[in-house]
Amino acid sequence: MTSFDTSPQLNVWRALLALAVVFVMLATTGWTALRAHPDSAPLRVSLSSWEHGRLHGHRLPDPDAAPARLARFFAGLTARERLSLAHRYPLAVGNMNGAPAALRYRANRIALTEQRDTERARTHDSRLSPAGQQLAGRRMHRYEALLAPGRQILAFDPQGAGRVAEVFGDLPRAERISVVVPGVDTDLLTFQRTSRRYTAPVGMATSLYAAERAASPSTRTAVIAWADYTAPAGLGIDSATAMRAEDGAIRLNALVRGLPGRAPVSLFCHSYGSVVCGVAAHALPRRVADLAVAASPGMRVRNAAHLRTSAQVWAMRDADDWIQDVPYLEVGGFGHGADPVSAAFGARVLSAHGARGHSGYFEPGTESLRNFAEIGVGAYGSVRCARQDRACDTELSGMTAAGRA
Repeated sequence: MTSFDTSPQLNVWRALLALAVVFVMLATTGWTALRAHPDSAPLRVSLSSWEHGRLHGHRLPDPDAAPARLARFFAGLTARERLSLAHRYPLAVGNMNGAPAALRYRANRIALTEQRDTERARTHDSRLSPAGQQLAGRRMHRYEALLAPGRQILAFDPQGAGRVAEVFGDLPRAERISVVVPGVDTDLLTFQRTSRRYTAPVGMATSLYAAERAASPSTRTAVIAWADYTAPAGLGIDSATAMRAEDGAIRLNALVRGLPGRAPVSLFCHSYGSVVCGVAAHALPRRVADLAVAASPGMRVRNAAHLRTSAQVWAMRDADDWIQDVPYLEVGGFGHGADPVSAAFGARVLSAHGARGHSGYFEPGTESLRNFAEIGVGAYGSVRCARQDRACDTELSGMTAAGRA
C-alpha cells in the first residue's frame, strides 16, 4: 500500500508532472476534446414524442419527473396500456427511471430490434465507405447479441458510441443490489468481450454475480453492468478531467434513485469509474451501503470524509497496477485528487491478491473478486483487508461484533 506523502517537494514534483502530462495530451488530442457530446438524437426524438403524447386524452408525465412519481404513474396503468406505451415510445420507456424493470426490458428489446434492422440496412448502403459498412455490421451483431433470449437490458442509447446497462438476477425481488461502474473505453462495442472477458462490463458483472451467489446462496442478489454514461475514450483529456464523470454522476444517481424496492445497493467502481462514483457520492441516497473502488486514479477529494456519503468506502489496488504511478493530485481541473488506498485517505483498504495488473479485479479466483462479493452480500466479517491496513482489520472486527450484538 502506498502512503500519502504530503511533503512540499513531492507535491511540487507531482504538480509539474501532472502539468507536463496535460500539455502532452493537449498536443496530441487537441482542445476540441473538451467539447461536450451532443444529446442522443434517437433517444431525444423518443422523449420528445413522449412529451407530446397522450393516453386516453391525458398528457403523459414529465419523463424527467422523480422516479417515485413515474412509478406511481405506471402502477396505475393496465398491462395493455403499459405495453402500448413501450411500443409507441420504446427508447423513452426503456431509459425511464421509475418505469417497471420488466417493462424497460421489453421496451429496450423493441428499440434494439429497430436499431438492428437499421444497421443491417446500412451494411449494404452504397453511400457508406467500406469502413462505415463494417462498423454498421459490428453494431448490428452487438444488437443481435443483446437481443439473445433471457438478456435484461435496463438502458439503451444507440447514439454515438452508445450506452447500455444490463441486469443479472431478479432486480425487483433482490435483497442486495450491486452496480458495476466501468472506466475508460466503455461503449456499446466494448460492453462485452470474448477474449479478456472479465475486463468488460458484462464479464465483470457476471463474474461478480456468480461470486455473490457462491458467497451467500440464500441471498437474492442482482448485479447491474452499468455502461450508461459516456466514458472517456483512451487516456486523453477526458480521462484527466472530471467532465465525463460529472455527467456520469448525474446518470448514476438517477439510476440508483430509480431502482425498485428498498434493497441496499453497493457500487463497485473500476478505474475512471471511481471518479464517477466520487463525484456522485455526496448525492447518493442512503440506500447505497457501500462504495468500493479498484484501480482508482482518485475520487476528486482529499479524503473519504470529503465524499460526504453515508456509504462505507472501500479501496483496493493490485501491486502491479500501473495506475499507482499517476500523480495523485488535482491541478486546475486536471487530475483526480488523493490516492484512495493511502493511509491518509481513510478508506478501508482491501486485499487485491491475484488481480494481476489494472484490469484483473473481477477475474474468478482472485481475492479482489471475493472481497467484492462479500461486500455485495453484506458479509463484512468475511472481507479480507490488505496486509498493511491494520485499521481496516480493527474496523471490520468492530462491525462483526456489532452485527452479532
